[in-house]
Amino acid sequence: MPKIELGKKRKISLVTVPSANRWQDIVLGRMKWATVTIDKQIRNEADYLFMMDIDSVFHNRFGAESLSQLSAVLHRGYYKVTRDMFPYERRPKSKAYIPADEGDYYYTAAVWGGYLEDMYKLVKYCYMQSEEDAKNNIEAVWQEESHLNRYLLYNKPTKVLSSEYLWSDFDPLPGDIKVVRISQLVKNYAEVRPNGGQ
Repeated sequence: MPKIELGKKRKISLVTVPSANRWQDIVLGRMKWATVTIDKQIRNEADYLFMMDIDSVFHNRFGAESLSQLSAVLHRGYYKVTRDMFPYERRPKSKAYIPADEGDYYYTAAVWGGYLEDMYKLVKYCYMQSEEDAKNNIEAVWQEESHLNRYLLYNKPTKVLSSEYLWSDFDPLPGDIKVVRISQLVKNYAEVRPNGGQ
């Protein structure tokens, strides 16, 4: 953790979470650890929570305009396509299942936030649903992102943020994205993922 100079009455708390053998288990596990950490610590410290992937880099202003009861970001790969192209979980056996004739948007699980209690409901739901899937020997196609999209289909976000709130350093910038506020770093998955990104 780099040393960061903070303002008065500000602090950073590190939460250590166990590693896993597969990156898929790491992303699924963050819903569990978010649930546990909100219960044990964050509930006593904050009213608002934003979750972001660790490989997020801020390039431009990301301010109060992003805040709402529950904010979600349109996935950069799917904001221009129709819902039949969304990578929703389509297997009815999974708790993340979304029928082919349903769905508004496809949201990224790399950036989202909201009031603490709304975030708690969301992460706990995703955690519990992924646990049910595990008991039934199924894993949602896009792990926690699939459960997040199911939750947001039936519990609409109060603010939908454009893909400028999470682009990526490895995708070309289209003409309709004028400002990249956050992007994901280019990385060597073989180095940073436990199973080499498989």
